Amino acid sequence: MKTYLKLNIVEDREQIYSKRVRAGKRTYFFDVRSTRSNDYYLTITESRRHPQGDGFTYEKHKMFLYKEDFDKFVDALKEAVDHVKTELMPEVDFSQFESKVDEVDAVVGESDLKWD
Repeated sequence: MKTYLKLNIVEDREQIYSKRVRAGKRTYFFDVRSTRSNDYYLTITESRRHPQGDGFTYEKHKMFLYKEDFDKFVDALKEAVDHVKTELMPEVDFSQFESKVDEVDAVVGESDLKWD
């Protein structure tokens, strides 16, 4: 019950900025939100679409990233990606996966993802 109440409270926080990255059946959302005390944090949401009957259902996973961890997170992510590219898969041309304009959207204000 505590988790449910906490999620409802967090969803009510003001969204300042949103960036959506479409990746096949997955969509990633990077949302900047504000706290009541005008501090900022980032939520990273992975949304995966699954067929269900005549429509779709969405499975969502969310991470919260706070300002004191931004640099450590970015450094660790870059290090991990660089390791895959240079040590594990040096023969792969990763430029073939570069994002296309229609796959990445930056929006100020609300995202069009509905959390029914």
